[in-house]
Parts: sequence; C-alpha cells; structure tokens
Amino acid sequence: MISKNKLAPWLATIGLFVFWEVVCRLFSVPEFILPTPSASIAAMIEYWPAIWQNAFYTFWVTMVGFALAVVFGLALGLVTGASAVVYSAIYPLLVGFNSIPKVAIVPVLVVWFGIGTIPAILTAFTISFFPIVVNVATGLATLEPELKDVLRSLGARKIDILLKVGVPRSMPYFFASLKVAVTLAFVGTVISETVAGNAGMGHLMLTASSSFRVPLVFAGLLVIAAMGVGMYVVFVLVERRFVGWAFRGGDSG
Repeated sequence: MISKNKLAPWLATIGLFVFWEVVCRLFSVPEFILPTPSASIAAMIEYWPAIWQNAFYTFWVTMVGFALAVVFGLALGLVTGASAVVYSAIYPLLVGFNSIPKVAIVPVLVVWFGIGTIPAILTAFTISFFPIVVNVATGLATLEPELKDVLRSLGARKIDILLKVGVPRSMPYFFASLKVAVTLAFVGTVISETVAGNAGMGHLMLTASSSFRVPLVFAGLLVIAAMGVGMYVVFVLVERRFVGWAFRGGDSG
C-alpha cells in the first residue's frame, strides 16, 4: 500500500492542475494571458522536437555549472569552516556576492566570453555556489568546542579533527545544500539563456513569448520544473544513501 507521504505530492500536483484548468475555463481567461494546463501540454506535444533539443541543452549546461559549484563550493567550504579567521574574513564577501542579482552579471559574462554556453555555465555556477559553501562551512564551524577539547586531550591533531570528525559531521549539511543548489542552477541557466542565449529553454520561451505563443512558454516552464524536481529527487535519494544515519527514522526528505 502506498504511504500517505508518497501519495501526497502527486495528489497536490493533480489538484493544482485541476484547479488551474477549472479557473481558466470558468472565467474564460484568454489563452494569451494564462493558458490552461491542457493547452500547455498540447503545445508541449506539438513542439516536442524543439522542446527536447533545447531541454537537453539546458540540462547539460546546468549540470556542468552545478558540478563546478560542487567542486569549488566544497573546497572553499572546507577551507572557510576549518578556520575561524578565514570564516570571519570570507563570509561577508560571500554574502555580498550572493546579494548581487545574477541577471546583472550575465551582460558582463557576455562581454568576457560572448553569447552562448560559457555565460550560461558560469551563471549556473555562481547562483548554486553559495548554498554549498555556506552549508559546508557551517557544518564545520559549528563543531562543538567541548568535542574539540576532548579530541585534543586524546592526542588528535587539528587535521585529524577536521578530516575524521569535522568532514563527516558536515556531510548532512553538504548533501542538504545539493538539493537547493541543483534547483538554483536551473534558474541560473535559464536566466542566462533568456538574457543572452542562442539555445536552451530560456531562449525558446523568449522566442515563443515574442510571438505570443504563451502555451509554448508555459510548456517550457513545466519542462524546466520537471527537470528541477527530477534532480531534486535524485539528490534526496543520494542523501538518504550516504547520510541517512543523520536523520531520525532514516527520513531525509
């Protein structure tokens, strides 16, 4: 028998789509303002070759940017969290950088690298980098001083405490940040594709909106949402596999 927790997201999603369909039909909302879910799905089927091609482009660009964010975010998070001085010095810079709207960075990236893939990768990287760094650094920085004192009294060096206690302790924070970061990476990619792209879902939706093909725009939004949810679920499973011990009852969802 399917549990309520597993069934609830499906029921909520179906309920949302039914409510959306009913409201649009009941109030005769024009399609160019808000298309129904059925019209959006019909557009998805009609334009599937173009959607598939652009969705694949957006997906792999996002994964490249996200992978870079994981590598550099984990490294900088370990360095930042391992030292109170480095944490105090770098954290304000990270907060300041994260406060900059990423859409404002895209034109600069275009000047440096031109229109296309590289600005999209770097935008996905910059927008998903921050949560990884912050979570890893927080996991290390919040290691109890009493625990450190006990380990030092037992002869443990600082590097031993970091690698054998600090890093494993920060892993739940790290895997939790991946679920947030991967969805933000899609946001970054689509922003870049919309502002200065020649391919991808953002470019497709911008082209569709310019010709008032609003159902195609919503079809693109649904595809992006599906990719984001899919990758979120992947990292939920990864989190349960590697750090399930950190959650009571083994439930990390």
